[in-house]
Amino acid sequence: MIPRRIVLLHGFTQAGAIWVPVMESTSTRAPIDAPDLPGHGIAGNVVADLPTTADVLVAEFSTAAYVGYSMGGRVALHLALAHPESVSHLVLCSATAGIDNEAERAARRADDARLADHIRAIGIDEFITEWTSQPMFSSLPRNSDTDEIRRANTAEGLATSLETMGTGRQDSLWSRLHELEMPVLIVTGTLDTKFTAIGKRMAELIGSNAKHVEFPGAGHAVPFERSSEFGSLLSVFLR
Repeated sequence: MIPRRIVLLHGFTQAGAIWVPVMESTSTRAPIDAPDLPGHGIAGNVVADLPTTADVLVAEFSTAAYVGYSMGGRVALHLALAHPESVSHLVLCSATAGIDNEAERAARRADDARLADHIRAIGIDEFITEWTSQPMFSSLPRNSDTDEIRRANTAEGLATSLETMGTGRQDSLWSRLHELEMPVLIVTGTLDTKFTAIGKRMAELIGSNAKHVEFPGAGHAVPFERSSEFGSLLSVFLR
């Protein structure tokens, strides 16, 4: 089934405009939307957790193919499990089904809270420099346009996003992955060994309707490191 609409969900510190190169590389007759998620872009003042964000997206876009990267992938996964009838296809890029262990999840919430305070203290420009300097983004080309998109966010918006939509706030969804019946594509970069292992595990638990694709030489930000190739992959998958 060809989707009636495609919805692209960005990651933490980004905004919907980050997807433009992917949109330009995706061949489809379906309209493509790339909304700003809570705490980002024009939704910088919006405060919402993952389940609420999923509900709002379904109310706005209805049935669609939902494509999520990192934080956006976690949103998409919540959406697919809560509203399976509204998801024709699901694409998860460098995303996780959550932290299994409650103690580890609590520790992650504490870490996210400290990071949120740090963002407020140093401001958006210094934080974006710190964030994009992490090893997980070492293979991501520096681009003035994408940097501008990140720096257009606010420290308060990103801090609040961490406190409400961070990985520590995500429900552990591993035991529910088998409920997904729509076609699922999981994408990771081989340099991102942590999320490649997570992607393999997710595909195995989802079942035969899931496919895991690894991009050789790519890191965490696959759609933005390999926009043209990712758009081509997406085009084939959605057909």
